[in-house]
Amino acid sequence: MPYPFHLLQDTALHYFHEVAQCGSLTEASARLHVAASAISRQIAALEAQLGTPLFERHPRGMVLNAAGEILADHARRARLDAERALGEIQALQGLRSGRVRIASSDAFASEFLPRLCSDFQRQHAGIVFEVTVLPTPEVPDAVRAGMADIGLCFSRAPEKGIAVACRVAAPVLALAAPGHALAPSRSVSLAQLVHHPLALTPPNTAVRQLLDAACGRQGLMLAPVMESNHGKTLLNFAAQGSAVAVASEIAARHMIATGALVAISLSDRGMDLRDIEVQTLAGRTLPHAAQSFLELLQLRLPAAW
Repeated sequence: MPYPFHLLQDTALHYFHEVAQCGSLTEASARLHVAASAISRQIAALEAQLGTPLFERHPRGMVLNAAGEILADHARRARLDAERALGEIQALQGLRSGRVRIASSDAFASEFLPRLCSDFQRQHAGIVFEVTVLPTPEVPDAVRAGMADIGLCFSRAPEKGIAVACRVAAPVLALAAPGHALAPSRSVSLAQLVHHPLALTPPNTAVRQLLDAACGRQGLMLAPVMESNHGKTLLNFAAQGSAVAVASEIAARHMIATGALVAISLSDRGMDLRDIEVQTLAGRTLPHAAQSFLELLQLRLPAAW
């Protein structure tokens, strides 16, 4: 059951937050199960108290102005504080209830996170998880907006308002079936790799851009026999025996452990420069359940191979 945040938040601020999130009185009305006119009156009263408009009104919706953006940031943090308070109250019962919201990029969502969440729930059966899979650039946005307690993605540039709770090296690897010609190798160069069938992510993904840049410096041409934006599809295709996938170790950790795939280092410069980041909102104290899961995540994230 969702947390009753509104019990610890002023009604006008609660309604304002929903309209800010939705950009529409009609949609906020549907989400809150409150008449649009009542929401409009609360926001008008809030604007009167503050002596300034908070939205730009348009025929198709409502957009925050500069004052509204400031108040929206306050409202988000007030909501998160309410969540933490409720989480701490529930923590008095010994982690028998609570909710952990995670925003994750695809590489972690197929195997690593489901197994970790399952392990956590064996110890704390009342904890509920919400896992949202997003493109890497959208993960910190979800954390900043308060839609996720924890973000899990590959590192990019430093993000405003984001604290990195944990950073782990995540070199790009070649992944092949045990019977593949490259399987006995401890490392392989891109010049060797391009002579084999490849299963790769599309050109607009971070791994592919890393590969394309490295190949471009050497005048090498990548010609994959399969492209997919779903990492698990590529790994299962490689496990059939003929193609080599390129990904991080964590995306294939279970398949490596079970012997379905063999991990081979890429020897070219730059293939070891990528990190995994565990992100939280800067300055925020996480609810007890989320903090406990974060500690398990920090423990289990480093590669074991």
